[in-house]
Amino acid sequence: MIDVESTDYLKEELRKIETWENEQKDLWFWEKIGRLPFMLLDKLTPKFIQDKIGLAIDELGNYIQTGGQYLIKEENILKKIAPHTPSNELHVGLLEQVPISQMDKIADEIANSRTKIATVQGATTGIGGIFTLAVDIPVLLGLSLKVLQEISLCYGYDPKEKSERIFIVKCLQFTSSDIVGKKAILDDLSSFHQGSQNQQMISQLQGWREVVTTYRDSFGWKKLFQMIPIAGMIFGAFINRSSISDVAEAGKMLFRKRRIMERLTQIEQGN
Repeated sequence: MIDVESTDYLKEELRKIETWENEQKDLWFWEKIGRLPFMLLDKLTPKFIQDKIGLAIDELGNYIQTGGQYLIKEENILKKIAPHTPSNELHVGLLEQVPISQMDKIADEIANSRTKIATVQGATTGIGGIFTLAVDIPVLLGLSLKVLQEISLCYGYDPKEKSERIFIVKCLQFTSSDIVGKKAILDDLSSFHQGSQNQQMISQLQGWREVVTTYRDSFGWKKLFQMIPIAGMIFGAFINRSSISDVAEAGKMLFRKRRIMERLTQIEQGN
């Protein structure tokens, strides 16, 4: 591999990411009782809406195994990073020589774009209160998966691979975990760049439904305000914007860390 950054630069950027990791704090008190509003929501929501949410969550389960309907096409993202490369020559391996600063730029553009989409979507579904909230939850999860896949491609990781989809799920879990959960996930991901993660992490996933439930409940008390028709539009816009922003930030930091550590390893092995 041709060095695209110096060792000193990579180590400094790695220290910045580690500082960010250390700054991740425990959940706010109200976040910890996030399940309570959803217990209330379950009682108030008509059965046909609960069934619809259940079907959407079941469909998301296909993502781990096959990507399902949520697996994105890589060409649009790769074209942003390598705009002068012919379409028939675009592949994730091309990013091996791309500077991390360029990867960061595209990742930031994607995060900003998806955050705006989430804001509009949250405002739209917030208008109808509890009934449109039933639609909002699975859509927000879909947006989260989309932005994490796009960011993974920015740093040269292909979500078509099952191991990368597991990493994406871990990123999603990270955003909704308390301080103990975040530490455990960071420990899980610390050796991911060494290729020793697959079987261990697959065995640790106890089911996509559990992941989705945890993610949903983590912002349950916020969504309670979105149940109010019309006023829910304001809450929905803010909540979805902050949710996708947090997911995108975690994805960028965690994928970026992997790429930096891989490049440091390659430089060390080349010496």
